[in-house]
Amino acid sequence: MANNNNQNIKALKEALLEKLPSTRVREQELLCHHTTFKIGGPADLFIEPTTMDELSFTLRTIHELQVPVTIIGGGSNILVKDGGIRGAVVSVRHMTQIMDCNDNVLCIGSGYMLKDASEFAWENGLSGLEFAIGIPGTLGGAVFMNAGAYDGEMSNVVTTVRAVDFEGNIKEYDASHLDFGYRHSVFHDNHEVIGEVVMTLQPGDKDAIKARMDELTEKRESKQPLEYASAGSTFKRPPGYFAGTLIEQTGLKGLSVGDAQVSHKHAGFVINTDNAKAKDVLDLIKEVQKRVYDQHGVHLEPEVRMIGEDN
Repeated sequence: MANNNNQNIKALKEALLEKLPSTRVREQELLCHHTTFKIGGPADLFIEPTTMDELSFTLRTIHELQVPVTIIGGGSNILVKDGGIRGAVVSVRHMTQIMDCNDNVLCIGSGYMLKDASEFAWENGLSGLEFAIGIPGTLGGAVFMNAGAYDGEMSNVVTTVRAVDFEGNIKEYDASHLDFGYRHSVFHDNHEVIGEVVMTLQPGDKDAIKARMDELTEKRESKQPLEYASAGSTFKRPPGYFAGTLIEQTGLKGLSVGDAQVSHKHAGFVINTDNAKAKDVLDLIKEVQKRVYDQHGVHLEPEVRMIGEDN
């Protein structure tokens, strides 16, 4: 099977190089360089399209050659296992063009960092994305999750999304067909890849917009261990509780496995203090789940998506 996979990867690489430069089609790329956890083994083939046409061509070619595919953006909510990912990994992180900005409407590539989109809106005197200043990850990831914070969420501002299905067809969705819910969008169900996002904002006072962004940034920095690599909040909020509070009450701040540690600053975060392996993080998550359940009878469910295979 491995041999067959290798042949498919070689054929896929050759096909993609007809349209993409070799710098953006790479074999055995370590995914620790592409996740905020700074953890993860190699991808068989790592591909970085920059436009809708390139994304469409890439997904169509992968489909035709029947190679398994994984899509990543900013890598801010994933833990890639130490054995890496078989098949193709397509990163939309470089789909960062700003196509349009007029009449309060922004059209931006899905790989643009959400924080940068928030700042771009402020620079153009547009209000509505202030809440997004502290959310890690890309615009596409934020739409996929209907990300939100501090009383704002993506569903309030997104008016159109252009996406590509796994056969390479480009689709367009208006707001009424995006099926936004709590941390949910239609893309959870149709598995299409978000390529471009159109948002409609409101004209606002630049100073007031900046003041709100500064306030939210200060709130976040004072509470979260941003000085360490992590995938953000490690556990979902259990009904009726806060994960961080339960973990702290169980006395687990600072608990470590290898270089994976429960943050001293916020117990809801598992951090990589230096050179943690995915196995360290997974073992630590299991231990935290066990001890919290033993003490409080509450099962903590990971919010971080685990992908790839063990060594």
